[in-house]
Amino acid sequence: MIFRILEDQHRQKFSDAKADDLRYMQLALTLGRRGQGRTWPNPAVGAVVVKDGVIIGRGWTQPGGRPHAEPVALAQAGSAAKGATLYVTLEPCSHFGKSPPCADAIVAAGIARVVAAIEDPNPDVAGQGHARLRAAGIKVDVGLCSEEAARDHAGHFRRIRDHRPHVVLKLAVSPDGKIAAAGHKPVAVTGQRVRSRVHLLRAQCDAILVGIGTVKADDPELTCRLPGMAKRSPVRVVLDRALRISGNSKLVHSARTVPLWVLTSDIAEAPAAMALGAAGAQVLRVPAVTSPVPGLDLPAVLHSLGEKGITKLMVEGGAKIASSFVSAGLVDEVWLFQGANAIGEGGVNALDALPLSAITGSSDFKARASEEIENDTLTIYERT
Repeated sequence: MIFRILEDQHRQKFSDAKADDLRYMQLALTLGRRGQGRTWPNPAVGAVVVKDGVIIGRGWTQPGGRPHAEPVALAQAGSAAKGATLYVTLEPCSHFGKSPPCADAIVAAGIARVVAAIEDPNPDVAGQGHARLRAAGIKVDVGLCSEEAARDHAGHFRRIRDHRPHVVLKLAVSPDGKIAAAGHKPVAVTGQRVRSRVHLLRAQCDAILVGIGTVKADDPELTCRLPGMAKRSPVRVVLDRALRISGNSKLVHSARTVPLWVLTSDIAEAPAAMALGAAGAQVLRVPAVTSPVPGLDLPAVLHSLGEKGITKLMVEGGAKIASSFVSAGLVDEVWLFQGANAIGEGGVNALDALPLSAITGSSDFKARASEEIENDTLTIYERT
């Protein structure tokens, strides 16, 4: 009987310890998300230092990618970090870059245990950070909340593995699959709460991309207009094969305030590129293609953005751009917002000549999550 009681007590302690680990890792993930859209080309990592059941340090990757989350949390913990546990959403770095290795800082702080959500595929790390910690006598556990961490760090992983950003396609459609009325006349497809959600998504991405057709039709700003979050606006990217963007557009007028990158073909005229440069925009040249429709080579576009450090790209418009990315198999995630009111005959299809079922009914995508937002719905699809 005594042995059974002791066994039950042991089980309970083990269960409580696992629950605590989960709670602290969930906090680390939440902290890491604070940096999304602001840390590129570095991943947005979160870290928590815990000792005797008390949180003594919290940190997340700072704007521009430095300092990293771990030294921020360790600095907050100070000398109390000795003997503590560090929870971190990505393997601590082990190489000298623009800052010393986080693994060395963890060892120097006297951390006794590290719980890491997932290994970093960066060849400069790739298990070496964990190995360095273990060599120093630190207990290392890897894999807690790995699925969530992989999702949070999808941009970093995609850029390392495929040399391009993780592509998030955002669509706001009517029940009959339209994004605008006849003649491309703008219409409010979804409500204000969805628009606020879209602005938050912008802030969580490194860059937002549209085609020149959307720029000429809507003259958008493509900024984050949530209260107090203007500085979280992403880099604005325009695909403009012949450099038709107007110098009077809102994008060009604000190019010195919020970065504007215009991607164009190798043969676009130099004077137009010089005028954009003088206004504060960057002009990037990539190869053009003639089929299936004339435009820019999308893999080359993504490679160029990846080389510039972009890890997570939001594709927002318009229908032809969305269709091109889907057809090319370059969409990794879809945020599909659906309004309540049909637009009817003559409306602009969300994916141009492609049916919306190219996403919703395709084996290439699976629905990951769904929620109601007032009278609208959001379904998030991810590539299988």
